[in-house]
Amino acid sequence: MTQTTSSGPIRFPFPDAPEPGQAVEIAEGVLWIRIPLPWVLDHVNVYAFDDGDGWTIVDTGIDTRKIRGVWDALLAGPLAFRPVRRVLLTHHHVDHTGLAGWFQDQGAQLLTSRTSWLMARMLLLDVQEAPPPETVRFWKAAGMDEARIAQRLAERPMNTADKSAPMPLGYLRLQEGERLRMGGRDWRVRIGHGHAPEHVTLWEEGGPLVIGGDQILPGISANIGIYATEPEADPITEWMAANDRFLPHAREDHLVLPGHKLPFTGLPTRLRQMTENHHGALKRLRRHLAEPRTACDCFVPLFGREITGDQFGLAMAESVAHLNHLWKAGEISRTLDENGVWQWQML
Repeated sequence: MTQTTSSGPIRFPFPDAPEPGQAVEIAEGVLWIRIPLPWVLDHVNVYAFDDGDGWTIVDTGIDTRKIRGVWDALLAGPLAFRPVRRVLLTHHHVDHTGLAGWFQDQGAQLLTSRTSWLMARMLLLDVQEAPPPETVRFWKAAGMDEARIAQRLAERPMNTADKSAPMPLGYLRLQEGERLRMGGRDWRVRIGHGHAPEHVTLWEEGGPLVIGGDQILPGISANIGIYATEPEADPITEWMAANDRFLPHAREDHLVLPGHKLPFTGLPTRLRQMTENHHGALKRLRRHLAEPRTACDCFVPLFGREITGDQFGLAMAESVAHLNHLWKAGEISRTLDENGVWQWQML
């Protein structure tokens, strides 16, 4: 399977994803596993690396009875009853971390970046029965309508703890430039940002494999969003800077193992694409801001359509991220109107 672009081909050498409870060997001692998710993006990719006396797995899926059953089938099938000795988390989002504590309780060591571990632990312990006032103010300032805010106030938020096993204390920190032995291969740690802080990627030394997590995805764009926790951040700059740092290391023959969708080659093309996609969105946004707009007024220039339903919150978060980027660059102004809503406009 090949996707042709203006910069060159992106190829998908493994077009058939594994069924739940099954695995596809994509290199010697490296298994690709797909864990189902109950959302629009209905799966997360995890990978198992044969360490001889056991396995290292990269990411886990969320914690539900069904997914524990999927893992039981994997442990009894492709993983051949050998223990999971290490769990490596690429980043803190619950679809990647939800069962880390379950594996730790069975004796696995946890490996991840410091920020990923701190964020995962913080979110696991931060159980909210209703949206806090800071979040409601953030929604309103972004231009969310009163009816949608009222609906959200009437619903219990989705807490990380709802989809995660308890996570014991203790982990092994992964840092930029470190080497790691896994699956009979040596790997170099390279840290990305933007989608999640201190996102771990792993690059095989002397070989073609790259573990991309959600930092390097094919075909779809990782959500790069702003939330009430850090409302004036600029993750778009961090994202594009990470792409620039990765590009000198990227080769056409690299086989990228992403957190979602299909493994692919053509990494230099994909890194350039990911940056160009945001430059295109920012160009459209600049034209749109000839008049004052709220963040929720900016979906069409950014995404090509209005966004409703479950994707509204993610779209709003990404809209704020793009506006913050232009604001930090000194290209646009923002004014808080009498209703507590930010109005953004080109200078």
